[in-house]
Amino acid sequence: MHTRIDGHGRITIPEPIRRQLGIVPNTLITVEVVEESRRIVLTPITRARIHRLRGKYKDRGLLKAWMQARDGDRKKERV
Repeated sequence: MHTRIDGHGRITIPEPIRRQLGIVPNTLITVEVVEESRRIVLTPITRARIHRLRGKYKDRGLLKAWMQARDGDRKKERV
């Protein structure tokens, strides 16, 4: 499936993919660059994803833990 970038740098995620991943208006999306393969990875932060992570970060603020994990991943990519 293909999509285009418009003049403002925006892309449209095709409707079948949005439906499959549970992406609705105002869903947060993490954007990561994988340098080795020159790919952009978009990861939706949906309610279902948050629920799957609940037990993993017990006794820690989920958002804070997720942000720290994400920042750690970014540092590894830079090395």
